[in-house]
Amino acid sequence: MSATATPRIQSTRLIVGLEIHVELATRSKMFSRAPNPAHPDFQDAAPNTLVDQTVAGLPGALPVMNRRAVEMSAMVGMALGCTIATRSRWDRKNYFYPDLPKGYQISQYDLPLCGDGAIDIPAAAGGTIRIGITRAHLEEDTGKLGHELPGGGRYEGSLVDLNRAGTPLLEIVTEPDFSCADDVVTFAQELRNLCMFLGVTEGVMQRGHMRFEPNINVVIDTEDGREFRTPVVEIKNLNSFRALRGAIEHEAVRQVDAWLEDGRVMGPGAKTTRGWDDERLVTLLQREKEDAHDYRYFPEPDLVEVEIDDAWMDAIRAELPELPMARRARYEQDYGLLAKDARVLVGDRGLCRFFETCQAEAAGMGMPDPDAGAEVAKLLLNAGAKRANERGVGIHELGIAATRVAGLARLRAEGVIDAQGGDALFGILCERDDDPGELAEREGLVKVRDDAALDRWVDEAIESNPAAADDVRGGKQAAIGRLVGHVMKASGGAADAKEVRGRLLERLGGEA
Repeated sequence: MSATATPRIQSTRLIVGLEIHVELATRSKMFSRAPNPAHPDFQDAAPNTLVDQTVAGLPGALPVMNRRAVEMSAMVGMALGCTIATRSRWDRKNYFYPDLPKGYQISQYDLPLCGDGAIDIPAAAGGTIRIGITRAHLEEDTGKLGHELPGGGRYEGSLVDLNRAGTPLLEIVTEPDFSCADDVVTFAQELRNLCMFLGVTEGVMQRGHMRFEPNINVVIDTEDGREFRTPVVEIKNLNSFRALRGAIEHEAVRQVDAWLEDGRVMGPGAKTTRGWDDERLVTLLQREKEDAHDYRYFPEPDLVEVEIDDAWMDAIRAELPELPMARRARYEQDYGLLAKDARVLVGDRGLCRFFETCQAEAAGMGMPDPDAGAEVAKLLLNAGAKRANERGVGIHELGIAATRVAGLARLRAEGVIDAQGGDALFGILCERDDDPGELAEREGLVKVRDDAALDRWVDEAIESNPAAADDVRGGKQAAIGRLVGHVMKASGGAADAKEVRGRLLERLGGEA
């Protein structure tokens, strides 16, 4: 577009829709009994060892549907508010690529398993935003091309590994409801957490368990009242939230620059695909995007339709747990947890289950539910997280029993031990299974509960430190540290520092 013909831009608006590919963690592949590399038992298999006749597309090999993959996909669809089709069909998507051994991919085209859903997510601008789910359909993954020899040597050609070929793949397609990169990343994070919580994927981004493909264009409003829409660009195979954000933000600028240069707008055949360069932080043109008719879809002749009756639908629905966002909201409301703490607890399904078991054990010991949840969360997210980081394991994998965590929580709530004592006992109980109360006694970590002794030590502290006492009376709160230290020394560290501080302020007329 020449400089004289270019209208002045008044405003721009980003439009993004998202396609997400989720590798399902079934033990076998979508249409064969070959092991599935998306399952943790087979993730480190040597190249081209998870291949059978069906995956390789040998003559006479017939596909057989993986029932569990259908159930996992329906669970995700239900969690996203989709309608689950009682009848869906398999189609062949025909194209030729080195990592597609059959020369076609079995997918779902006009009768997908899930459709017409929506999910509300926190919005960057505040409040929530509703993201429509157009469809979620099942298909099989392709193989993988590489350019690196075993040991890390560079190979000039392309190396084909068919281990991934045939892996059950759930493709989720959203409506173009995003207007900023922040909301796209939030949705991607929430979806990953949801799928992991449902147990349908391991969600390891570096292994390609989830891959994101944003479809991006920009609406340009000019000062003369006209509107222009740049051609849609699809960014392929992004496997990190950083890359997802970077690609969208880059395209928001690049597409406006391209329009100023060539004036090209959205229309038939204008869509392109681009890749993301994670080092240069730019997108690179790959190819013109195919239309549906280019794939010559037709019904898969070797597979019957999928029919889900009421009994099967009810069985799938019965597997749905409380979903992550609802669970986080409950933790904040019922236990008074901070949003960041609730997010950590729900972000790991194993930790979340362990937390709930510990909370139930503590409640069973007579603690009110809110106190049980709050005290258990403190222990796990402080003492537990510290040791988990040191050992490189999950908090729920430290070896401490849920009953012992609950026992520590009760001791903390009753003021028998302080935070430091709880931390020390937590570490010991990761190594051996003792009664927390008896262990606290043996380790000398039980706090003094003798009111007369505490009052005597408080009086001694005030008498021995008159200047500090006067400062506290005058409103200088920092001076109380010297008085607390005097009491803690006199008690041999057995007094509760919080209680000591409270008694000193009460005695000296200070404000807590």
